[in-house]
Amino acid sequence: MKIYVKNMVCDRCVIVVKHVLENLQIPYQKVLLGEIITQKQITKDQEQNLKHQLLKLGFEWIEDKKAQTVEKIKTTIIELVHHQKLQSNIKLSEILSQSLSQEYNQLSVIFSSVEKQTIEKYFIAQKIEKVKELLIYDELSLKEIATNMQYSSVSYLSNQFKKVTGKTPTQFKQEKINTRKFIDNI
Repeated sequence: MKIYVKNMVCDRCVIVVKHVLENLQIPYQKVLLGEIITQKQITKDQEQNLKHQLLKLGFEWIEDKKAQTVEKIKTTIIELVHHQKLQSNIKLSEILSQSLSQEYNQLSVIFSSVEKQTIEKYFIAQKIEKVKELLIYDELSLKEIATNMQYSSVSYLSNQFKKVTGKTPTQFKQEKINTRKFIDNI
């Protein structure tokens, strides 16, 4: 049985959900970002208990097909931006189409209707949050960050950063105030 879960955004989320499944004695094959694959169909009692436990932890069982698709899109983008290295030769539309086995135009319409923003805006917001993280860590130069995040230049990164945050990367770094957002709140 496949269960889609909203707000799973990191490896720790996967560990927490595995722990919940083990406590509820629900055997599972895999737990991935946004997804649980159980070994067999679960009972109604197990379903209610799982929904309750997930909700207590800030997760949500997703039953609506459109919402499931949106969550898969978000999970794919989060994995791409925060957990993998971006590659310049691959387009986001191709990655999403391939990973969700649907045409990008369909995915775009579904995402926009549910989230009231485009996939591109969501992708940019995730990239800017990653840039904020890298700026706070202060281990890479702005040029290195631009390169790692697949921006064509430092000025393009700076312009997009300012458009989203209202500040330049330098201003953000100098403020020393952590205004990062939780990934699932973007």
